[in-house]
Amino acid sequence: MAKTKTVKPDKGRNTGGAQRRAAGEEVGLDHARAWVEFPDPADDEQVFRCDLTWLTSRWGCVFGQGCQGIREGRASDGCCTLGAHFSDEDDEKRVAAHAARLTPENWQFHAEGTSGRGWAEVNEDGERQTRLHQGACIFLNRPGFPGGMGCALHTMALEEGREPLETKPDVCWQLPIRRTFEWVELPDGEQRLYVSIGEYDRRGWGPGGHDLHWWCTGAPSAHGAGEPVYVSYRPELTELMGPAGYARLAELCEERLAAGLPLLAPHPADGPAAAAGSAPPAGSAEPGHAEPAHTVPGRTDRPGRTD
Repeated sequence: MAKTKTVKPDKGRNTGGAQRRAAGEEVGLDHARAWVEFPDPADDEQVFRCDLTWLTSRWGCVFGQGCQGIREGRASDGCCTLGAHFSDEDDEKRVAAHAARLTPENWQFHAEGTSGRGWAEVNEDGERQTRLHQGACIFLNRPGFPGGMGCALHTMALEEGREPLETKPDVCWQLPIRRTFEWVELPDGEQRLYVSIGEYDRRGWGPGGHDLHWWCTGAPSAHGAGEPVYVSYRPELTELMGPAGYARLAELCEERLAAGLPLLAPHPADGPAAAAGSAPPAGSAEPGHAEPAHTVPGRTDRPGRTD
């Protein structure tokens, strides 16, 4: 089973990100969160562990509407500066099928992507990803392009009435949702697969995430959406959790919001921060760890048991 290919910024840490937080443009990474665990209605061996603080927050993508970008001086790139690593061969083949349907009218770099070096490349780590062109992903249409700025694959999906998760690389449509897997042995010797659904914050990128120029999930300016994340990301969460799992998550989120409980997230637009919250349940991966080897974006199959 293929491992997640984590897109990593340049090495180094605690420079750019720390400065943004110090300036008050992002909240700290460590704050109270409310988590919930529930068995997967579709799988007796699987347990979902979900971050309600994140999923009931009012985060929304602000690309082109205040997004400062992950690299200084390239705000219009959003989070597309580094290109997209493919999770496996199937991911790349799926993207290739949709890329073949793009035209010069909806893809600014159609000529460059369909001739010569193409639209994929092998990076310095030996991993395949979308090719970088003029400083960002080749599928990113730049400001001023008549077909509209933004990801050409995303735009095409919307024009066709599709969900962008059908056309974009796995890592692209999942952000900023983070899914991890971990088999946990219980006191009676039985094992359960804990599937964590939470926020892809700076730490999700690995040590280099601290050097991102700006990251939206921690920025109060990106927390003014009309719908909470569990609603706006329904298609993506359904793909990651399955229909039954998502339905149960939605019920729990609605119960929490109906009860008027504080959201705990220190984002002004999301409501007041609480003094305390529940920690991640036992068996969770420690905060700040890189993606586990068994994390496979875009798929609902699961890793093998440890016994």
